[in-house]
Amino acid sequence: MKRIIAAASIAALSAAAAGAETIGVSMQSFDNNFQTLLREGLQKRASELDGVTLQIEDAQTDVAKQLNQVNNFIASGVDAMVVTLADTSAAPGISAAAEQAGVPLVYLNLEPANIASLPATQAYVGSRETESGKLGAEAACDLLKAKDKQGNAQAYILMGDLAHEAARERSASVRDTLAAGDCKDVAIADEQPAAWQRTNAMDLTTNWITSGRPIDVIFANNDEMAIGAIQALKAAGTQMDEVIVVGIDATQDGLAAMQAGELDVTVFQNAAGQAASALDTALALARDEPVEQQVMVPFELVTPQNMASFAGRN
Repeated sequence: MKRIIAAASIAALSAAAAGAETIGVSMQSFDNNFQTLLREGLQKRASELDGVTLQIEDAQTDVAKQLNQVNNFIASGVDAMVVTLADTSAAPGISAAAEQAGVPLVYLNLEPANIASLPATQAYVGSRETESGKLGAEAACDLLKAKDKQGNAQAYILMGDLAHEAARERSASVRDTLAAGDCKDVAIADEQPAAWQRTNAMDLTTNWITSGRPIDVIFANNDEMAIGAIQALKAAGTQMDEVIVVGIDATQDGLAAMQAGELDVTVFQNAAGQAASALDTALALARDEPVEQQVMVPFELVTPQNMASFAGRN
């Protein structure tokens, strides 16, 4: 039977731990900016709790390395594990290893492929990825309508790592939202994976520019890729008020680009909220307390009109 408790109850875990507890943490990549925010959020939450120690490892986007880290955590006797997946399709194997060893496991941020069949001692904490694509696409459509371009605009999508469900769901949600609304005639001229990276996105956008086709809007699966697109557009001499650029995450770099008038829309993903909930959930599982198996932290739309309220939150 599904083990359930209100997220607020998890967040209210006593700061005094029952005893010394060690949580093994395997991060998808230390080089990814949002993963860094998650890591910092985990460390901050741990610092607020007595007797809680984190062992944090960098999987460097390597599935084999991550599985080895998980096995090492199990062998060392950690009380629970938190994992941001190098590849979401690798989750069943990681879940099986954790379940066999009797070590509670929480997947953070990147939705595991086996989310519908997680064992009772495992959970997922993240955000509903389709929401981010929907919010960004709706806001972009409003901007296109203001320019009277909703009937003939050319749009491009910079996708994240296709090994991650987030990249696939965010991109699909953009397409579905455009097709279902006033911007149904907007053409998706191209979509390419840029692996969440600024430099990859810059290179792809440069290729789109040199192809000679018009660019009216660029949807990026995260702020890093949106910034790469902006850098390419600026390098080509494009006036930024001619192109709508949409990101996701509301990172500090993203908000700086918005302040400069270069990023039109982003969607706040609450790294601190996800990280704190993941650690609290892991500790609750380690103490054999009931938890929600899926904790979804809402996305929030960010525009130049409300961006000040998101400063410093990521």
